[in-house]
Amino acid sequence: MVAERALEGLDPDQRQIAECLRGPVSVLAGAGTGKTRTITHRIAHGVSSGVYAPERVLAVTFTRKAAGEMQARLRGLGAEGVRAQTFHSAALAQLGYFWPQLVGGPAPQLLGGGKIPTLAQLADALDLGLSKEALRDVASEIEWRKVSMLSIEDYSVRLHAGERTAPNGLDAQQLIRLQENYALRLEERRQIDFEDVLILTTGMIESEPRVAVQVRERFRFFTVDEYQDVSPLQHALLRAWLGDRDDVCVVGDASQTIYGFAGADNAYLLRFDEEHPGARQFRLERNYRSSGSIVRAANRLMRDQPGALTLHSAKTGESEPAFEWFRSEREEAEAVAASIRESIDAGTPAAEIAVLYRANAQSAEIEAALNGLGVDTTVHGAQRFFDRAEVRQAVMLVRGQAKVADDRPLFQIVSDLLRAVGWGTAPPEGAAARERWQSLNAILALVDEFPPKTTIQEFSEELLARSRVNHEPALEAVTLSAIHAAKGLEWSLVHLIGMSEGLLPIVYAEDARAIDEERRLAYVALTRARDVLRISGTAGGARADRAPSRFVAEAGLPLPRSGRH
Repeated sequence: MVAERALEGLDPDQRQIAECLRGPVSVLAGAGTGKTRTITHRIAHGVSSGVYAPERVLAVTFTRKAAGEMQARLRGLGAEGVRAQTFHSAALAQLGYFWPQLVGGPAPQLLGGGKIPTLAQLADALDLGLSKEALRDVASEIEWRKVSMLSIEDYSVRLHAGERTAPNGLDAQQLIRLQENYALRLEERRQIDFEDVLILTTGMIESEPRVAVQVRERFRFFTVDEYQDVSPLQHALLRAWLGDRDDVCVVGDASQTIYGFAGADNAYLLRFDEEHPGARQFRLERNYRSSGSIVRAANRLMRDQPGALTLHSAKTGESEPAFEWFRSEREEAEAVAASIRESIDAGTPAAEIAVLYRANAQSAEIEAALNGLGVDTTVHGAQRFFDRAEVRQAVMLVRGQAKVADDRPLFQIVSDLLRAVGWGTAPPEGAAARERWQSLNAILALVDEFPPKTTIQEFSEELLARSRVNHEPALEAVTLSAIHAAKGLEWSLVHLIGMSEGLLPIVYAEDARAIDEERRLAYVALTRARDVLRISGTAGGARADRAPSRFVAEAGLPLPRSGRH
């Protein structure tokens, strides 16, 4: 009966997957079909039925936030002891454990602050005078080379063959020299970067039988979410973890492959059965998130694309997606902000509204327009919630209060603690002060998620668990986000701005492969909306003459007869 509870609330397709506890298994899961729910219930069912020992299960995903949410769901389902981690965090733990045994001394230090400060020093030493944008592009090239498992020599061959392009301000020889010097600098300082963590861990398992035995004894059952985003290096690490075993369940959606530029390859998902003969394949195509009209637009956009699923909406009632055309970005931002202000005044919570865009630079106009109308905003990905000073202070106060016997209602305890760091019942004036208030108010709002008799000690432990895995609460503000950062999220109302040629698809997407990735990016944006989807684009102002994005027509949305002028 305990095992049966882990299957409650699943639809027939989801339940079939959750009951298939031994691998190899692949799940092709469309947007909004409940894939995270399905795989967490599958793991919980495996644990409660005794098929899985929880400490031998590893659930892997790609971001700390996703891992944190998965860990929280597993905890709620009673699957204590199961680890949900990113590839990097799992590998880093293994590297830190085995390095002293194999080499002696602690593992090399992880490069702090990312690659760019080190690359800037090296570029200056070579008198290259690179811009921040060029340095970011060099860092991206290093990351792509490493996750593609290429040596500098192999990369050089591809670069000279025209398969890769040197960033602006560099020729091929300078780029190779910079990469060589970067590798030497890390070696001299006994440092490694994030990609090296995966490289060293994979090599350690493959070359040291005693390490392989211990790792494979530790983890027996694997689940990999977002498998369409796996790179050759991550795939190699997974193969090293598995060895000759096949108890692995992979879940993904080829239509949401939006990190091809960073080395992701959805072929590992689409050809899973070739790599694992006898694998069982399941499909999830019942969409619980979006209205029928949004789902139909998404289906039309991805028609005839490799691996595309045909989604079917489970929702009733719908609003047709709308497309609107403007002369300039400012005109678009003002109209979108006015529409959002109207939606909030009509009762839509600000936290249920998002504005999505292709490039981060597009956020400035819309943020200014919304703030001008008194609408609070939060830029997704700008700073982790639990890294904010006011949040760290509040968590510290809660942890301190948890050490004291206090029989008052949880809401009263927490609200009193938050008042000590500046929270009040009404939001203050000023954007910065409101942002701080929103953070503190989000902590208080968490109280409503707990049963009435929850103690401050239990609340404190939950806060600590969330902070460790960066499981963020929702803020009462309109979310502004680049589409890449929005994958995995959803809102009731989504405004997708900048749907113009040169923006989405981006101007440098020139060949068919790049255009296909841009199309998948548009698909991700469309499927973030639950109830209302509003799309807009601009001609770019007086000195530009952009056309509406080709994806608008592909999605079957009517184009304006003439622009708004």
